[in-house]
Amino acid sequence: MRQKSHENEKQCFKMDFRAKGNPASNSGDYDMVVCETPAGAQGPPPHIHTQYKEAFLVIAGELEFFIDGKIQVCRAVESVDVPPGTLHTFSNKQNQPCTWVNIHSPKGFSSFFETFGVSETETDAVQKSVHPEMIQKVLATAKDYDMLIPPPPQE
Repeated sequence: MRQKSHENEKQCFKMDFRAKGNPASNSGDYDMVVCETPAGAQGPPPHIHTQYKEAFLVIAGELEFFIDGKIQVCRAVESVDVPPGTLHTFSNKQNQPCTWVNIHSPKGFSSFFETFGVSETETDAVQKSVHPEMIQKVLATAKDYDMLIPPPPQE
């Protein structure tokens, strides 16, 4: 993922993130980013937010969501609401990029992207955003960002 703030762009999980203005300066109690997921890209690991409400609005393309064990496809101008305590993730299984808006409320989740985003000006930013060392850092500290990542189910 690449986060594009008002001043810069960052990669995080191979995705492109652009903050709507400065997330810390909006007057509402939410963080909002405009995102682009490349064709065929898997999103973050399945996770739960205990405090954050999260919403997704697809602007162009299509995302496939996994929400509490169910698959839901969201196309342009469709949205998905993810209440606190809900296991979820998403991916772009299409052969074209998907542009979408992501909102976390209350405000505060943007610090995750600020911490783990790799500046797009760095060489190999996309690869660095999913490097095993970066993934291990995310897994080790995700709970600090109200992102609980349960272990994979035992077979």
